[in-house]
Amino acid sequence: MNRLPAYLLALGLAFAGPTLAQAQAQPPYEEAVSLYEDKDYKGARVIAEALAKKGDARAMAMMGVLYQKGQGVEADLNKAADFYAQAADKGNVGAQYSLGEIYLNGMLGEADPDRGRYWMEKAAKQGKAEAQHRMGLLAASETPPDWLEAAEWFDKAALQGYADSQYNLGVLFTEGRGVEQNKIRAGEWFAKAAVKGHRDAALDYGIMVFRGDGVKKDEKVGAQWLLVSAKRGNPVAQNRVALLFATGRVFAVNPVEAVKWHTLAKAGGRNDAWLDEFVGRLPEAQRQEGEAKAKAFKPD
Repeated sequence: MNRLPAYLLALGLAFAGPTLAQAQAQPPYEEAVSLYEDKDYKGARVIAEALAKKGDARAMAMMGVLYQKGQGVEADLNKAADFYAQAADKGNVGAQYSLGEIYLNGMLGEADPDRGRYWMEKAAKQGKAEAQHRMGLLAASETPPDWLEAAEWFDKAALQGYADSQYNLGVLFTEGRGVEQNKIRAGEWFAKAAVKGHRDAALDYGIMVFRGDGVKKDEKVGAQWLLVSAKRGNPVAQNRVALLFATGRVFAVNPVEAVKWHTLAKAGGRNDAWLDEFVGRLPEAQRQEGEAKAKAFKPD
């Protein structure tokens, strides 16, 4: 039997391409995630695209993100929606949520509330807090609002620590919408959201504590929460803090700080005639210093 010389056989194998095992090898999805987190979007796309063609729902969802944001590819919302739809059909919760937002917000043209709600509910029932919150908002925006359904969805997301839902649930308990009115429960939810940095929750909780409305009264603690909210850019809180600095209630009198917070509150649409008069009586130097501080202000 004729045999090829050993060196020719070796040379032939060298040019024959990868072995079967090598050909089947494919970088895992986790590598695409790592590249994405490192902002190597093109590298992430190469891996995700190959995996998506093999039916990997996670990779399909990543391709949707890349096309939606124009990362590593030219932005194309239609292609993004196609990838999201493929992943959503396979049960990918992130793709279901993103597809729901696209239809609800009319990002492809006119809004499609039915399709948007369908996919959003799919994601919500899988436990995605953002989707549960969105379902709560949808129920609250109906005509008439379905406050009971809204409260149920907000509760699901709130229990997962979603701050916006915690705040909204606090509002519902304050007003008795969809739940029995309960100031104590409202304060509990406001406090949870405030701790997470929710500026409106910090305001409402601060007011409750300051007044002792449903919670133990403590003006110092309440004022601190108002200050937290003010520093995060809430105009109502900024107005309240300005009044505290102007009157010397809780905080020591500080005209410059009063001017600063009053200026910021007015810029946010919260006017106050009493503070206008107070500021108008101050020396020019104090007014200028307070206004300069307001100009330099950046929300926390």
